[in-house]
Amino acid sequence: MDNPAPRAYQPPMPQSFDLIVIGAGPGGYVCALRAAQLGLSVACAEKRATLGGTCLNVGCIPSKALLQSSENYAALTHDFAAHGITAGAITLDLARMQARKAEVVGANVKGVEFLFRKNKITWLKGEATIPAPGRVAVAGTEYQTKHIVIATGSESTPLPGVAVDEQRIVSSTGGLELTAIPRHLVVIGGGYIGLELGSVWRRLGAEVTVVEFLDRIVPTMDGEVAQSFQRILARQGMKFRLGTKVTAAATTETGVALTLEPAKGGTPETLEADIVLVAVGRRAVTAGLGLEALGVARDDRGRIVTDAHYATNIPGISALGDVIAGPMLAHKAEDEGVALAERLAGQAGHVNYDVIPGIVYTWPEVAAVGRTEEELKAAGIAYRIGKFPFTANGRARALGDTDGFVKILADAATDRLLGAHIIGPDAGTLIAELATAMEFGASAEDVARICHAHPTLSEAVKEAALAVDGRALHI
Repeated sequence: MDNPAPRAYQPPMPQSFDLIVIGAGPGGYVCALRAAQLGLSVACAEKRATLGGTCLNVGCIPSKALLQSSENYAALTHDFAAHGITAGAITLDLARMQARKAEVVGANVKGVEFLFRKNKITWLKGEATIPAPGRVAVAGTEYQTKHIVIATGSESTPLPGVAVDEQRIVSSTGGLELTAIPRHLVVIGGGYIGLELGSVWRRLGAEVTVVEFLDRIVPTMDGEVAQSFQRILARQGMKFRLGTKVTAAATTETGVALTLEPAKGGTPETLEADIVLVAVGRRAVTAGLGLEALGVARDDRGRIVTDAHYATNIPGISALGDVIAGPMLAHKAEDEGVALAERLAGQAGHVNYDVIPGIVYTWPEVAAVGRTEEELKAAGIAYRIGKFPFTANGRARALGDTDGFVKILADAATDRLLGAHIIGPDAGTLIAELATAMEFGASAEDVARICHAHPTLSEAVKEAALAVDGRALHI
């Protein structure tokens, strides 16, 4: 019997998925999880050795761990005596503090890995490229997919003339990994990241100077809140050089020599530091994906252009999170991930961009949702203000944390909430009530009529809502 003719070699078909998400940060992994819950077959490509992206690995989570540790140290060394608690010689074990931070990070990233296994999401390990719509290549292997979601996040924006080496001149990543407390830390940038990390090292004993190009800190927040915030941080020992730009940095035997110039022009001067933290913002990460060859549209800031449904100009490719327009916040990316996954599954996902809170996790915390006074004035919208100070809140007095206030902005004609701004203890938690109220179109009176437990910090929210109508009870 003749042998049959050999079959021509056919390479195996690439593995196929309904959805491949590129990037396992909060936006990407949440999108993958929600899509898997809705019955899609999902893979997620991640070039880091761990899941969670910048936020869990070198951003939100490790910074909050160090903020808590440094806050505990500051309380022990400065605040506990007022409570009748004294201690003997106090020592700081920075290595243990950093180790605890790593443990917190490890627990969080392992938690995401567990959720991937639970929801049967395939983790594609390695850097991803998009050779064509419907195809993703990771570590030399190509995969087919119906939908591609780009969620590659952001990175620290470089500052011309100030080269980051993560030793003397550090980004936020290096600023979390210092092995010794700086004698003098200069923070370039007066935004969320710079003030949080500056607070960590100030509490632990460093002299901290914040250099900001604008004439105010936290420029996206309400102006009155920003002024109060700066005064409180200054009382804590932080120094500020506003309206000042850094034009050059030179390493020396003892640290770094920065060249400073007035933002509006003037005579340059030198500022010495042993560590410099560059925190002038973040930019979208899109390099290496192959977007140019695909023709994916991007704006003048390098962000991917999408429509209201997160679709790019190339069919089958969507994007979310820090790589598209909007605030670079983990919770914004998460909500976009859910909304996009639901749309891909045939549902109607939605994000209300008017009600995305922002929080600075210093102490006191600063939190905001909705519009600022400056924005309302620019838009010509008539509004009323209700404010209530934490000095008049019983729980804040008991805690010994009376700095700050709650400020509510309501429409002058309808009383509908337009914005809320809090500087004070646990502001990041308190803002949730006002975000919920705004999401459902509540008025200041609606919030004022809710029974708030006593004694709680949340009573300050109720009192601020009452103050919109001029009837706060405790001031």
